[in-house]
Amino acid sequence: MIDLHTHTLLSDGVLLPEELIRRCEVAGCRLLVVADHVGLSNVDFVLGGLVRLCESVRGLTACEAIPGAELTHVRPELAERTVQAAREAGARLVLGHGETLSEPVLPGSNRAYIEAGVDVLAHPGLISVEDGRLAAERKVCLEISGRKGHSLSNGHVVQIGRETGAGLVFGSDAHDPGDVLSRPMAERVAAGAGMNEREIAAMFDRAEAVFRRSAER
Repeated sequence: MIDLHTHTLLSDGVLLPEELIRRCEVAGCRLLVVADHVGLSNVDFVLGGLVRLCESVRGLTACEAIPGAELTHVRPELAERTVQAAREAGARLVLGHGETLSEPVLPGSNRAYIEAGVDVLAHPGLISVEDGRLAAERKVCLEISGRKGHSLSNGHVVQIGRETGAGLVFGSDAHDPGDVLSRPMAERVAAGAGMNEREIAAMFDRAEAVFRRSAER
């Protein structure tokens, strides 16, 4: 399992980062991004804790974890500034909280986060073909989400990926123990969105490449 999108009680999850890593390890996850929700209000606080933890457990667990951040309900006008703040605070991988069907995300957020240089646009909802093409051009991956509510548009995201060439990756968007997914379950979620075995394998290969590139920052 490779999971590029999880949360802890440093934002709106229920687990300490230490427990999240352990539970993901037990579930068979070998590459993990702990990407708590951030905005300009909390980015230094959140990343400070995640960076310390990920550095302290490096080499001690079968689940390699890196600190990340998910820009969440950040206004489009502040996207670039917030991405920069997250990277400066230590985020190795930055996600943008896309225009999911299940939350009142401001219209235009998908495009703003892509233009701001996030690595992954999380649960992008009914993303447009134009924004999908921009994501492909900027090498911003689109997320296939394992999260209830956010997963409603997975099938649409798969179609946009096929049409535009935008790369797809998987994120559980785990907030509590019941959200932690094994690789077989993640593959079932992807298959339910219409992906075939070749596409699913490519999705996880891409996720590993994104993780490795991010870890080296």
